[in-house]
Amino acid sequence: MFIEPSHKKQNPKTGWIEVICGSMFSGKTEELIRRLNRAKIARQKIMIFKPMMDKRYHHENIVSHNDNSIASIPVERAQDILRLSADSEVVGLDEAQFFDGSVVDVCNQLANEGKRVIIAGLDMDYLGQPFGSMPQLMALAEYVTKVHAICMVCGEVASHSYRLSPSVDHILLGETEAYQARCRRCFNLGDQAGKH
Repeated sequence: MFIEPSHKKQNPKTGWIEVICGSMFSGKTEELIRRLNRAKIARQKIMIFKPMMDKRYHHENIVSHNDNSIASIPVERAQDILRLSADSEVVGLDEAQFFDGSVVDVCNQLANEGKRVIIAGLDMDYLGQPFGSMPQLMALAEYVTKVHAICMVCGEVASHSYRLSPSVDHILLGETEAYQARCRRCFNLGDQAGKH
C-alpha cells in the first residue's frame, strides 16, 4: 500500500508527482480515489479532473469499476487545469492517457508550485504500446505505483488490456464488453486464449 510522504514538514513549498498506472480493471481509479479521500479527510484543498471525453459512468464524477466515486471537473484541454486548480494543495487527474500532450508541462508546473499531483492512467494501449503521455509522466514522477488486474482468461497477474472489439481506433471507451485484463501470455495468444 502506498503511504503518503511527509514532505510538507520539511518544506511547505515542496510539490511532487505520483503516478498510478496499470491495465484496465487493475484498480487505478480506486487507488486515486483512496488517496484523494485521505487528503480530503486531512482538510487539504483538493481539485480533481478528468478528460471531457470520458463519460462512461458519469458526466462529471470519477467512478471506479466497483462504483466508488468522487466529484471531478471534466476539462477539454490540460491547460485548463492550471487555472481551475490555482487554490488547491492536491490535484488529481484520472484517465491521464486521454489528455493532450501539454498534460506533462501542466503537471510539472503544478508540482513546481508546491502541489501534490496524483495521476491515474493506462500505461499501455490495447496494442501493448506505451499510451499517450503516460511514459513521460512516469519518468518525471517522484512516485510510481503499478497496479495489476487478474487475467480474465487464466487467472494470473494481468498487466495488459486486451480489446475484444474488432475496432482499430486508438481510443475506444469501453468496459468488460470491449476489454479484458490479460497476462502477457494470454495477451500475446490473442483470441486463442479465450478458447481453452
